[in-house]
Amino acid sequence: MELFEQSADAEIEPLAARMRPRNLDEFIGQNHIVGPGRLLRRAIVADGLSSLIFFGPPGTGKTTLARVIAGTTKGNFVSLNAVLAGVADIRREIERARELWNLQRRRTILFVDEVHRWNKSQQDALLPWVENGLIILIGATTENPYFEVNKALVSRSRIFQLTRLEKKALRLIAERAIRDVDRGYGRWRIEFEADSLEHLINVSSGDARSLLNALELAIETSSSPFPPEEDSLIEISMMAAEESIQRKVVLYDKEGDYHFDTISAFIKSIRGSDPDAALYWMALMIRAGEDPKYIFRRMLISASEDVGLAAPEALGVVLDAAETFDRVGLPEGQFHLTQAALYLATCPKSNSTLGYFDALKSLDEQDWGEVPSHLRDANRDKHAFGHGEGYKYPHAWREHWTAQQYLPRKLAGRIFYAPGELGYEGEVRKAVLTRREIQIATVLAEEEESKDEILTYTPVDKQRDSWLRRAEFTAEPLALQIRRLLFEKWRSKRHERVLVASDSSGTLIWEASRRVPEGGVAALCPSASVYDALRWMAGGLSPVEVPELILGDIESAKAELIRNGRRFDMICARNWLSAQGLSIQYNPSRPHKLIAGAYELASSDGRLLMAEPHRGSGTSLSRLLTNIDWNRDIEKRFRETETQLVSKLTVRGEQEALVSFFSDTDWAELNIETQTVREKRLLSASLLDSWFSVAKKGSYGYEMSLLMGSKEWIETAALLKPTLCDKLVDWKTEIFIISAVKRL
Repeated sequence: MELFEQSADAEIEPLAARMRPRNLDEFIGQNHIVGPGRLLRRAIVADGLSSLIFFGPPGTGKTTLARVIAGTTKGNFVSLNAVLAGVADIRREIERARELWNLQRRRTILFVDEVHRWNKSQQDALLPWVENGLIILIGATTENPYFEVNKALVSRSRIFQLTRLEKKALRLIAERAIRDVDRGYGRWRIEFEADSLEHLINVSSGDARSLLNALELAIETSSSPFPPEEDSLIEISMMAAEESIQRKVVLYDKEGDYHFDTISAFIKSIRGSDPDAALYWMALMIRAGEDPKYIFRRMLISASEDVGLAAPEALGVVLDAAETFDRVGLPEGQFHLTQAALYLATCPKSNSTLGYFDALKSLDEQDWGEVPSHLRDANRDKHAFGHGEGYKYPHAWREHWTAQQYLPRKLAGRIFYAPGELGYEGEVRKAVLTRREIQIATVLAEEEESKDEILTYTPVDKQRDSWLRRAEFTAEPLALQIRRLLFEKWRSKRHERVLVASDSSGTLIWEASRRVPEGGVAALCPSASVYDALRWMAGGLSPVEVPELILGDIESAKAELIRNGRRFDMICARNWLSAQGLSIQYNPSRPHKLIAGAYELASSDGRLLMAEPHRGSGTSLSRLLTNIDWNRDIEKRFRETETQLVSKLTVRGEQEALVSFFSDTDWAELNIETQTVREKRLLSASLLDSWFSVAKKGSYGYEMSLLMGSKEWIETAALLKPTLCDKLVDWKTEIFIISAVKRL
């Protein structure tokens, strides 16, 4: 068992061990999981952890995060190394955890380093106690847990992927080590030759431990003896830096995740016709000791899967190179690997061979029937059953082809092969398509009486499929339709932070929470009633998953959020401007405070997504007035006034007016689209009252009262209400979908 405790003599520890962060404030990097407002940070601070698995390359902070948790939690923290610990160690810690819970009601947090090293029986021994909550597991692994860790453990844990540290983070780590008086080299004056520190940072390849080890070696070998007197100058030359870190070690496990990720990058680079990237990934594999035969095997697959009939000779090129390599071997055989890779990366591409899998799929989709009679073997039973009768021998025709049906009757007209337009395939494409048209026309003529035959095309029509999916949701409530339109514009990442600036219905808040479970969602609540309602709706979530609800507007919340280092990758809102009583026809002389405030709270490359109603379009009330017993003069006056209002809004140009809200701000890539949403709407009394009210500037009633006069409008509204109240109508609404990006 290993406990996380400071060594009695810290000076004998390596620099990397001495400089380990002791709390979250000292932790550098991995902002996507431990930055301000992120789920993991909130859980650590609140001591509300569930089982976790940290997955990432060495030197990215997995064990350090475990140490931070050990120093923060009130529970009993125990550490095991999966390489050294066995089932007996697991059972011993489980028994201690049970005693601790029974006696003190303290939970046990078990940190397992290299958790993927445990075999199935070892992982199974821990599973029941993780499941019943006696043990909270924190696992660390350099391998993909979805492949290497028990699926049952994975399903009961949150997975956090740590990435290689960026150069900015590595530089901060190095500078902290150089300046720290107690744990680093702050007692001396450290100076680096030009670019020598940058070399250490570059070659450490995102690994903080590698950087600190190299830094320690460079500093302590640049002074003889070490340590010198305090305040002495220690100069680090480029040669010392290069000797300290040597060549970076290629991180590659021929049976693990890096193996599969690297070969995947190699094949995708070939598929993407990028010869430079293909050479890089292949060089990495060869340097790491990958078997060249495996690389050739994957290139042979790519020659048919990704190149195919666009360049059918590619298969022969790769096969010849592979056979030559068998005779030559390494190191000269690297030329043959390179020739094959470059040919595949630079030749035309086609994936039409995937048509085979469409054909294979068709076997599962329907009963394909029997071989057509005219295609059957006629040598055995032609005279008895007529097999082979009617077959047209293609070579008997001038062009060695004639139209006839070769598929089973039930698949007549089914298309599996879609010829590309490049290389050899481009040359034969016209002939293939022309013959297919003639063949299908012939089949239709022959099967005219068979009305149940349907011609289908296997490749998916993505535009049509997308249209059908949209059409299926036309009956959604307005809020859900707007949410869908907004989030279609956002390719979210699970670790992103979102600020919902305006959404009293909560539809944006809950969808954002589902999309960014490891990030975090904050929402502004305009009133105490909205705040209480949203808090009640979030009651079923665990405390660390509940969206952060902030009572107030962006102006009142902005200062506190900025002071706490909070920035958001996405700021979204619905009816934000109209909810403030603002009509977008009233052009502000300066950028509106809401838009400017959102910019201040957005992170670098942060995005803004808004939905605002497009007044002056959509369904009008006058169109709903049919077969009513109404004063003709009043009705005429109402219809004329509403038409005048629509014309007024159209003339002023609502979209241009909306752009003015962004004027003089730094928001970039502003895009405004108009979308139409339809719904069944019940015109309730309360809804009509809100529309007809003259109290809210910019509202329908306010605008009508300006045109008709307040007294006349109030009288008209009193007649409209009983006529329209409780009607269920088909309602069309025009919505502005607004997006922008923060560019520094």
